[in-house]
Amino acid sequence: MARHSRLETLTRMKELGLVPLFYNPDIEVAKSVIQACLKGGALVIEFTNRGDRALDVFRELAIYRDRELTDLILGAGSIVDASTAALCIATGADFIVSPLLDTDVAKVCNAHKVPYLPGCGSVTEIHQAHLLGVEICKIFPAAQVGGPAFVKAVKAPCPWADLMPTGGVSPTRENLTEWFSAGAACVGIGSKLVTNELVEAKDYSAIQKKVSEVVALIRKIRQDIKT
Repeated sequence: MARHSRLETLTRMKELGLVPLFYNPDIEVAKSVIQACLKGGALVIEFTNRGDRALDVFRELAIYRDRELTDLILGAGSIVDASTAALCIATGADFIVSPLLDTDVAKVCNAHKVPYLPGCGSVTEIHQAHLLGVEICKIFPAAQVGGPAFVKAVKAPCPWADLMPTGGVSPTRENLTEWFSAGAACVGIGSKLVTNELVEAKDYSAIQKKVSEVVALIRKIRQDIKT
């Protein structure tokens, strides 16, 4: 079962404004990436279900979290069906992320009081997600569905909508300023943050540094927007 409560998970996502996401088939590499992100200040991390036996790796990561990284909020991403969502929740997922909106996945997550962040690309999908109890909608693929302008347009008639753009978000001041100025509650960043080059080089200190810089940058951007 989830280690962290639904409210704690959602609150932490919005407080930090960042959810790094990655996949690696090597459990030791995955552990090291998670350590680097956590040391960099990213307390919420998504491990994506994108490779053979990814669930086996996720299971080991959940055990590792429970044993050594108790502050870590660990989610499972790229989940497209209810049975896989149930397996991840049973394994210990604190939240479930999908590239699409699926009613059965929402029901499984609600039954276990685990946050579900479905991929949405229209106002209608966002509304349907809200009806299913979703608190934060993943806007995906964020760049292709309209970028920051889409988020701003949705927030105008639906200011209560909490949106997490993912796909096309860059860890730069310019790009992050566009997303948060448009009204994003948080952003999901994958290979542009946890780059393949740094992972292959096992340069975990560089990953930690990059994550730390992005966490600080988001904090500064939000402060500037308020003033």
